[in-house]
Amino acid sequence: MKKSDLKQLVSNMPKNPSVLGRDRFFNSAVLIPLIKIKGEYHLLFQKRAAHIRQGGDICFPGGKFEEGIDKNFKQTALRETYEEVGIEKKDIKIIGQLDSYVAPIGAVIESFVAVVKKRALKTMKIDENEVEKTILIPLKFFKETKALEYTLSHEIQPFKVDEEGNKEILFPVEELGLPDTYKKPWGNKRHKIWVYKYEDEVIWGITSVIINDLLEKY
Repeated sequence: MKKSDLKQLVSNMPKNPSVLGRDRFFNSAVLIPLIKIKGEYHLLFQKRAAHIRQGGDICFPGGKFEEGIDKNFKQTALRETYEEVGIEKKDIKIIGQLDSYVAPIGAVIESFVAVVKKRALKTMKIDENEVEKTILIPLKFFKETKALEYTLSHEIQPFKVDEEGNKEILFPVEELGLPDTYKKPWGNKRHKIWVYKYEDEVIWGITSVIINDLLEKY
């Protein structure tokens, strides 16, 4: 490598390192709304409409980063919050951002913590095509409640078999001359899942990961 090549390499290094291969992931952003009610902060959640993907799940307002529409992930979080639950930007004060989360399902989530004015509860209007209802839960509930813990596993599948027994090769291990160990599923990576039960609702998955990260900050 020439000295000029090294200089070129240095100049091309990212000034603000992010997620390697981000363009191959589903990029999204959520808002973590904190609303003060009677001197106590509550988290505002939404329950996804039953007929959409992941219907019935409890989550924070948010969604996909839209190229050409959103200038940054913060704008994604604000836009999606308005579209889903009708809370306007003027009633939202973003106070910080949590670390990026790369989920096992192939998504990167950017989470923005915000204080939302109480008056927004009276004026917000949910999009019933996406949201069944909103739920307010005291922040102290999560601080004082130990989550149930489970462990899931993810395997890398080099092939799949359809309902008729036909085998589709996804990764041609034999053709590439790789070791036999890769001809069958490998990895079996395990990761922890936290589950909170609040009244008749169950909060888990990515949402519980974000909650736990938030709890570590105060």
